[in-house]
Amino acid sequence: MAAFSALLLVWCALLAALPAYAQAPAQAPSKTQSAYRPDDPLNVQAFNHFYNMDYDRSIQEFDQVLKRHPDDPFAVNHLLVAVLFQELYRMGAMDTSEYANDSFIAKPHRPADENAKKRIKELVDRAEQLEAKKLEANDKDIDALYARGVTRAEFATYTALIERAWFSALRNAVGARKDHEKVLELDPNYIDAKLIVGAHNYVTGSLSWAVKVAVAMAGLSGSKEKGINYLRDTAKGTSETSTDAKIVLVVFLRREKQYDEALSYARNLISTYPRNLLIALEEGNLLRASGKNAEAEASYRKVWQTGKNAGYPGLHYEAVAVSLGDLLRSQKDYTGAASAYEMALQVTKPDPEISQKANLQVGEMYDLLQKRDQAVARYQAVIAADDKTPFAETAKKRVKEPYRGE
Repeated sequence: MAAFSALLLVWCALLAALPAYAQAPAQAPSKTQSAYRPDDPLNVQAFNHFYNMDYDRSIQEFDQVLKRHPDDPFAVNHLLVAVLFQELYRMGAMDTSEYANDSFIAKPHRPADENAKKRIKELVDRAEQLEAKKLEANDKDIDALYARGVTRAEFATYTALIERAWFSALRNAVGARKDHEKVLELDPNYIDAKLIVGAHNYVTGSLSWAVKVAVAMAGLSGSKEKGINYLRDTAKGTSETSTDAKIVLVVFLRREKQYDEALSYARNLISTYPRNLLIALEEGNLLRASGKNAEAEASYRKVWQTGKNAGYPGLHYEAVAVSLGDLLRSQKDYTGAASAYEMALQVTKPDPEISQKANLQVGEMYDLLQKRDQAVARYQAVIAADDKTPFAETAKKRVKEPYRGE
């Protein structure tokens, strides 16, 4: 059940909990072509900063919007998701490669900051109170239902990836789907609601037969085809969640090995949000997964150079050096892989987890290249940095016995 909960949450809740984004429509807004909610000119700037991973500025701007619209749950949700994603990135929990398989279920990350946790909970409570007030006045208020579904999805993400409380998170993820299904019953043209419903359908449709039977008894069902089509509908439109649907599709289509379509969405996002490091990294990951290793290497090196040229301010672009090293390692180019891993250590103030991983892998390359003294020095550097991490545990084994390959 824990694995099912994890799949449901991170594929559906994490990605579907992204905030609403829309370009200002050229005509009067409708449910299929919405202006920002609330209608505040600062939202354009805030969303652009958010999708370019400039979380500090997006939080400041969303906070200003909320101060001007204190009773709007959409304004609360936007600030909530910016605070949440800033913390997830700081924790190291936004590696897209983890969500392309199931490795995120057990992989530990840095603990959450207590002040961030407190603020997230306060914003969830505030949004829920505003939504409840609106729904008490009118239980068919579709905007309030939609907003509550987003709040539930965001809280599901928090409880799953920060609290690691799978069952509590699952309840909120299912609640988010039900809210948005209700929205679509009341207004089939409310395209934004297709994001969470589509993601949820894909996930439940991807489960094994035995698990499908179990979740069907709980009143849940799903279809991968329906889910993907809902997401495509959302992505091709100009609704608030079109950008979010593209991000979800990049991950889901990668799992489905539909790499060309996934790449088309990724490249569209890269051109729109050139400072989004994670999407830039995903292009190389998709190319590698599709067997286009030379193109993947070129993509990784481009991201590295962009990072060196300050194209990803405040972000840990050294992660791409590890991806490049992994690619060269898979091709048995151990010298090239060692050089790539070394690149990650050249960055000023690298992410501690990335630094440990790079040092460990440089050591393994040196062992394969018969450079034992250099390898041991790297393993010792891993242990000295933090002797309680999984990387350190592996390094301790490597000190005792050389690495000879998998």
